[in-house]
Amino acid sequence: MYTKWKQITTGLLTVLVLSSSTSIFASESGTDESAVKTPTTLTLRENKFLEAPDMGDLPKKFYYDSGIEIAYPEDGVKGIYLTSYSAGNPNKVEELLSYMDGNNLNSMVIDIKDDTGHVTADFESENEHIQKNTVDYIDDMDGLLKRLEEKQIYPIARIVAFKDSLLAENQPEMSFRYPDGRVWKAGNGEAFINPFLKETWDYAVNVGIEAAKAGFKEIQFDYVRFPEGFEVWGSDLVYEMGDYATQDTDDVTKRVDAITDFVEYAHEKLLPYGVDVSVDIFGYAATVPEAPGIGQNFSQISNHVDVISSMIYPSHWGASYFGIDRPDLHPYELVDEYMKVELPLLDSLERTPVTRPWLQDFTASYLGAGYYQNYGSAQVKAQVQALNDHGVTEFLLWNAANEYTY
Repeated sequence: MYTKWKQITTGLLTVLVLSSSTSIFASESGTDESAVKTPTTLTLRENKFLEAPDMGDLPKKFYYDSGIEIAYPEDGVKGIYLTSYSAGNPNKVEELLSYMDGNNLNSMVIDIKDDTGHVTADFESENEHIQKNTVDYIDDMDGLLKRLEEKQIYPIARIVAFKDSLLAENQPEMSFRYPDGRVWKAGNGEAFINPFLKETWDYAVNVGIEAAKAGFKEIQFDYVRFPEGFEVWGSDLVYEMGDYATQDTDDVTKRVDAITDFVEYAHEKLLPYGVDVSVDIFGYAATVPEAPGIGQNFSQISNHVDVISSMIYPSHWGASYFGIDRPDLHPYELVDEYMKVELPLLDSLERTPVTRPWLQDFTASYLGAGYYQNYGSAQVKAQVQALNDHGVTEFLLWNAANEYTY
């Protein structure tokens, strides 16, 4: 992790230089058991593929002190996702803590800016967007983080960056619009705000800063992209391009640059708060030079984050991706083939982040009979084992209802 140390050190030097001239101031029928490669005893290798830096050796006076002391897990982050509803319910939190104790898990990813656009706790922020869009689903954030501190559960704040129906409706000029002024919405009714506009960057980053000040140790940005299919129908919409309007490149490059620039900007702005920055990214983004419609370039994004979390749920791949027929039926093989692509790619980068994939702990019945199976212990273990077989010991489990497999 030399390159990560180097970047952090550079950031600290930047703060030092500034201080010499100014005051210091983040979707169930039978199971074909033969389709699952069920591992024997699951044993995690002692040596991680990548190491997080030892923040304790850095001069803490240059970081914001939230008062919450939770160390980066020595054996790597192994976590689950929590909605704000779960996180705001003390009984549900205790249920999930008990589940984690029984399954050797150590981290929680908690919705702080959700898929609708709500900021899920009252941070008493002076930011206008945060004030307007706060819904106090987690009404005792201090109590929640202190409980996680007692258990030494590593807290990660999930912040949905550019999918934001709430802000798009309230401020259409920050979104994508039809010529008649209506806000564009996907088939499921969801809207996005415009990643070309630095005002949208600042909104997401400011929520991240509030979460860091509260005590979260990592800020995870999700939906760091343009809407899917934008390269097909985006030209029919009205939207601003900000500084990218005059950039002498094609529209694909402009989208990729906007997304990459946002990630770099977010990392820089969050550096003084002593938090890691992670990004959720489509798994297929690592298998193509870049995803032109949505603006995701796996390598460029990975160069600017501490952690990259590819969403590699077996259910989310095409019918024969990696040559695997009906991938949902083959969780081990899918994850195994994916890591054969991602790891060499990460190794080729100038700055290598920790790889921490999202794994499937839900049943994708929407795929239809014959294309899905019920996901339970064997299927989840198969995915974890595939990671372990590649030396990767960090992972996150996704279940939208927060009902996880023992």
